[in-house]
Amino acid sequence: MSFATLQRLRCTRQSQANTTISVVTYRPSKHATEVPVFQTMTTLVLVSRQRFGLGCQHLEQYTNSEGMFLMAVIRLKSAALAAAIIGFAAPAMAQNLCGGAGAGGQWIGGDEASSDIATAGNYKEQMALVLGGNEYVSLFTVSSTSSVRIEAEGRGAGDPLIDLLDASGNIILSDDDSGGNGAARGEMTLEPGTYCMATQSYDGAPMTAFVRIGLTEHDALTEGVGGTDIPETPDRVDPTGDTPVQSGSCASGIQLGNNDAIRAGVSDTRSVDDNGFYRFTLDSPMAISITAENESADPIVTLYDGFDNYINENDDFDGLNSRLDQQSPLAAGDYCIAVSAYSDSTLPITLTLSEFDPAAALTALYDRGEAAPPLDGSVPFTDLGTLENRMRQDAQITHKVTWFAVTIEDAGLMVVEAISSGGSGDPWLVVYDDLGREVAQNDDYGASLDSLVAARVTAGTYIVGVGDYNEDVSNFGRLLFERYVPAR
Repeated sequence: MSFATLQRLRCTRQSQANTTISVVTYRPSKHATEVPVFQTMTTLVLVSRQRFGLGCQHLEQYTNSEGMFLMAVIRLKSAALAAAIIGFAAPAMAQNLCGGAGAGGQWIGGDEASSDIATAGNYKEQMALVLGGNEYVSLFTVSSTSSVRIEAEGRGAGDPLIDLLDASGNIILSDDDSGGNGAARGEMTLEPGTYCMATQSYDGAPMTAFVRIGLTEHDALTEGVGGTDIPETPDRVDPTGDTPVQSGSCASGIQLGNNDAIRAGVSDTRSVDDNGFYRFTLDSPMAISITAENESADPIVTLYDGFDNYINENDDFDGLNSRLDQQSPLAAGDYCIAVSAYSDSTLPITLTLSEFDPAAALTALYDRGEAAPPLDGSVPFTDLGTLENRMRQDAQITHKVTWFAVTIEDAGLMVVEAISSGGSGDPWLVVYDDLGREVAQNDDYGASLDSLVAARVTAGTYIVGVGDYNEDVSNFGRLLFERYVPAR
């Protein structure tokens, strides 16, 4: 369909905060001989600074090769203004979908009532015009638990990336290239609810792509790659250590059980060479944690759904051990865990699958020094009082971070050193303010393994953590605190 077959219905403009908002709505004219079923009326929002002098007459540059307009929203630094602008072309309710990610999105069936994939007799499809550095959002619902396939195929050299977001805005599926030939594809069992599919270009360049959402029993848009992202045979060890070893397949994975077993916690210890895959089934949605432990093997864990779609992975969460926390509940269904080793694939790795525990996860952050503990006594700390000019504190330094609090009464420079006794330890330091914002961090200052931080500070309380880089160690060390004030 050529541009000549499009009839402009209206173009309106409004100014707000030195920003011109132009909204134009088009539809195929009475002379059109072909109208795609998925695009019978289109709206485009153009946002531009007034000094550029852009307006309704410039909207035509955003047509694709068929001359069809689709929703395009230029992102603004002001979220409030962006939401107001999107309201010109999107229903007010859409602005709150998927944690706000659905603002400006288009219902895959044309409206909400026609976008229920669970009851659709066939797939739903759109053509997405993705402007540079932006994304196109397709909205849909499922009224009952359904196995859904989402796909995006770029035209020409387009290379789409896709994310699937739940009603809260959590990304529950991401993919690039699983559709084959650069196309993106993912399959997942979804619980009843509203979902947003975000399509963007791999390199951030403008792109036109076909988007298709349907049940797995519907015809696919892409060829697919047959789940070959999960190797069926062991990879060979790269002598440089850059390629992890992985053995087995999801089909031969060790069964870990269902919700009850996961709630109690289930573990298995074996080498990657023995079997690097595990399976589990969720009878109902559950947030989970996966750990893989043996630093000498340097394990990596990767989580897939029952259709071999990649969900998430982790390497080196705690030292060389791995931990994967899925804080948003996974939907009911089958899942697979792949374990690989960067170092020695013959060494035993202990894999543990358990229900995600927010309190335990927060405690682990404190123990690793990745978050500042509250000074309410729930996490042990030593209050050193006011730092006048210089103080020292002896401490037993372990891999688990030990916490101290120090008060600064006037603005100046604070210097903290962690010195190992006899040079046998490898201490590191981190400093937070009383709001939990990191001020400074250091490991291995100068030519030694000791640490030093120097930071400009204002009056207030500061939280200092010290830990040893190595696990299973306990060394005595000394902390030195110094305060410097501007010369007067």
